[in-house]
Amino acid sequence: MTTTVYIHIVDIMNRLSIDQISICPRSFPLAAARSISRETSTHADLIEVIVTGGGVTGIGQAGPTPHWGESVAGALADFAAIEPRLRALGGRADLQQTLPAGALRNAVDCAFWDLEAKQTGRSVEAIAGVPIGPVTTVFTISLDTPEAMGALARRERDRPVIKIKLGHFAADAERLRAVRAGAPAARLVVDANEGWSLDQLIAMAPVIAETGVQLIEQPLPVRDDEALRGLTFPAPLCADEACHVRTDLPRLEGLYTLINIKLDKTGGLTEALALAHEATSRGFGLMVGCTWGTTLGMAPAFLIAQACRISDLDAPLFLADQERDQLSYDGSSISFAPSRTWGV
Repeated sequence: MTTTVYIHIVDIMNRLSIDQISICPRSFPLAAARSISRETSTHADLIEVIVTGGGVTGIGQAGPTPHWGESVAGALADFAAIEPRLRALGGRADLQQTLPAGALRNAVDCAFWDLEAKQTGRSVEAIAGVPIGPVTTVFTISLDTPEAMGALARRERDRPVIKIKLGHFAADAERLRAVRAGAPAARLVVDANEGWSLDQLIAMAPVIAETGVQLIEQPLPVRDDEALRGLTFPAPLCADEACHVRTDLPRLEGLYTLINIKLDKTGGLTEALALAHEATSRGFGLMVGCTWGTTLGMAPAFLIAQACRISDLDAPLFLADQERDQLSYDGSSISFAPSRTWGV
């Protein structure tokens, strides 16, 4: 958990000098296959955008999400179609009107933030006005048999916060109890990734209470969210798939207590900061999350984490080759790495 930090909107966006912009695919094998309710992943398939101008270079990384109709190939094609327009942009303000929210805009936006830091000589946290300190991340246990999930929980029992992927209802109560038995002192977050029906969520409520779960993330498919109105559960609900950008917030009032901000959904740090600000003003609590990525992809989200009740930035821990270029992981505590190059 983090100390409360209030994120303010930064109205002034510096004009950038852009000479060249390019994109490339990147794929990183995971140490082991990892599953959620709807899919299993073996690789982190990403895109990187590199932008140069004024003798310096900015870089941004993002992960296209198939669940939202995205792919690496699609991002590369979309970039090729719009590259001349991107090169002509003056900065992040123009970008918000040029690309829709999603992974491609995230990679470009974060590259622009990096370039802006290098062209102005100010760090991204100074530009954004966000004070930086260490953050505690969840450790995610992916969907598996109750026995396997319980064994991993025992191995990671000293983690302060454990997030449990559920959503295959038949054995979910058993899975949750196995994790609680394996890690009796950890704070627990449950993520069904839209995998439950309302009846199943209600059936899980006693187990949620029994095991002391502190947060339930996106239990129902987005199309069924309205069924949550007026209901109470043993733990607060957090919108993930249901919340991408600020325009989603009015619909979520009265349904969810928190929102999960992911830069691949918001289309970058610029909208993520604005979403965090407006969500807080509407009374929502904040969580920051991720799909797949290296510490380069997590570094911009680390700014959002400063204001969040729950931080889920553990994706680099599950790569076969764990790098620590931009962020340092000391157990579950995250800080900017001494070797950091993004945003400075």
